[in-house]
Amino acid sequence: MRTLRAAALAAAIALPSGAAVAQTKITVGKIVGGIGLHIPSYIAMDKGFFKEEGLDARWIELQGRPMITAGLTGNLDFVPIPSGGANAVLTAGAPLKYIVNQSLKPQYIIVAKAEIKKVEDLKGKTVGYARVGAADYDEGATTLDRFFNMKVGRDYKVIQFQGEPERMAALANGDIAAALVSVPRAYQARQAGFTVLLRTGDYLPRAGGAFWCTEDYFRKNPEAVVKFIRAIAKGVMYFRDNKQGSFASLKEHLGVNSDEEATVLWEELHNTFAAELPADLYREIFESRRLDLIAAGQWPKDKPLPDPEQYLARDVLEGTLKAMNYVPTKIEPAKN
Repeated sequence: MRTLRAAALAAAIALPSGAAVAQTKITVGKIVGGIGLHIPSYIAMDKGFFKEEGLDARWIELQGRPMITAGLTGNLDFVPIPSGGANAVLTAGAPLKYIVNQSLKPQYIIVAKAEIKKVEDLKGKTVGYARVGAADYDEGATTLDRFFNMKVGRDYKVIQFQGEPERMAALANGDIAAALVSVPRAYQARQAGFTVLLRTGDYLPRAGGAFWCTEDYFRKNPEAVVKFIRAIAKGVMYFRDNKQGSFASLKEHLGVNSDEEATVLWEELHNTFAAELPADLYREIFESRRLDLIAAGQWPKDKPLPDPEQYLARDVLEGTLKAMNYVPTKIEPAKN
């Protein structure tokens, strides 16, 4: 492993800053319909950062569960669903390696009917989440549980929808009272007369959209991994500093329809992305899954969490970011 890390770090330092000649084919996971947490990867693709690093990148568009399966079976190289990867590690011992982050702040909001004035008004109501284990289930359930003492099943019901458009449609049809969606849906929700009830990021600092690959891919393709990290880091820094230049990607991947809407979204999100993966937030990805497994009777209460650092290529990530003079992100502290 030391030899692998040394080789990858050497590659990070040696990589040219200009366009690379050789192009390595890779596949990158993209959630159908787009998701705000993954903006750095969208920027990296649209602005040619993958190509610049010598990667011939191609999207594989899938919903969450099929994407995780594709990643685990080696049919997809880079998967941006950290909670799904953690679940596979803890329940099945999947040999995965986390390589680069995308977001340091949850971008999920709960939008509700106008008559729902406060979170407590959701008691006895039905809320739309994604599937269990997905970030757009965990963020809502965890925030309401930890900060409002409201538990799924006890205080409110949940209907699971794969995509955000389906959740918004169910809310519009009156099938649910509220829905957990990503920040890009805020503008659409307000236009439809709904209210933004809460932002999970105000309460729960969490890493989001972190990419993983299989241990086998990581071992066999160290240079591609380094190049991928560089491309995502470039996407993070570009979106942070280039407002107008980011509008096209927001419109292409997140269904943003106007510069006005794109401006609102950029101002809300541009300082929330990061390629780095702080140890505490990274550990929380696994700890959150462990707690969910305990609640489901699938993990013994007294069984400790294995050290998550063994599943993270931290030396490669941090060495690559340092070599490219990456500027870390500063995030405001969350509410207590």
